[in-house]
Amino acid sequence: MHQSIASELGAIEQNHNVKVLFASESGSRAWGFASPDSDYDVRFVYVNSADWYLTVYPQRDVIEVPISGELDINGWDLRKALGLLHSSNPTLLEWLQSPIQYLKTESVDELTMLAKKFFSPVRGYHHYFSMAKKNFRGYLQGDVVRFKKYFYVLRPLLAAQWVREGRGVPPMRFAKLAESLIPEGFLADEINELLKIKMRSGEGASSARWPRIHDYITETLQANENAMLPSLRSDSAQLDDFFRRTVRSRGEQS
Repeated sequence: MHQSIASELGAIEQNHNVKVLFASESGSRAWGFASPDSDYDVRFVYVNSADWYLTVYPQRDVIEVPISGELDINGWDLRKALGLLHSSNPTLLEWLQSPIQYLKTESVDELTMLAKKFFSPVRGYHHYFSMAKKNFRGYLQGDVVRFKKYFYVLRPLLAAQWVREGRGVPPMRFAKLAESLIPEGFLADEINELLKIKMRSGEGASSARWPRIHDYITETLQANENAMLPSLRSDSAQLDDFFRRTVRSRGEQS
């Protein structure tokens, strides 16, 4: 699959006249709870030529490839990515620190440093907490629940707690979040058992509700509804500088 992904990224560069700066896994495979039939969720950031940016009207700043088999691949233009980074969108940070990297250029280390510098605890917390609350309401209300949906709630819920406790940027791997934040005991054992079942089952596998995990999620959401965190602000000068240098470098390589 890695070879197919590399081939697809090369075709994207050729067909769209862009340079891919990095590409990584963003879904359950990167989070550490993939099923045998999980998709490959590949996300990337690319830079266009200088002329592409020098237009009267903004052009489309995403590239989306139709899903083919188990491969789901799409990406953002660098200017869009930096704008989201400036507003502390945690999604880009997740892509950058994914344990599964398919392509990485020399500019990625600096981009990762900038992403961490612009991380806002208050925005990061509300991003993850809102995701956990939305997924809980959307996926865990029935008597029968798909295994993977528990982790679509547990992971952002634990990521929000990680941020709230002042630990900084949450790790991608669910196991690290759980080991750090779920005390040893029956609940941790039950979550580990659910994780084992999920990873050997198909994406659509389900069971009756797991009451203790459901109650833990409910109680944690209620307890943290009004959490307060410090808000940090940074100007965009460093991002502007990185953007200009990266676009110029693309022109020199053409």
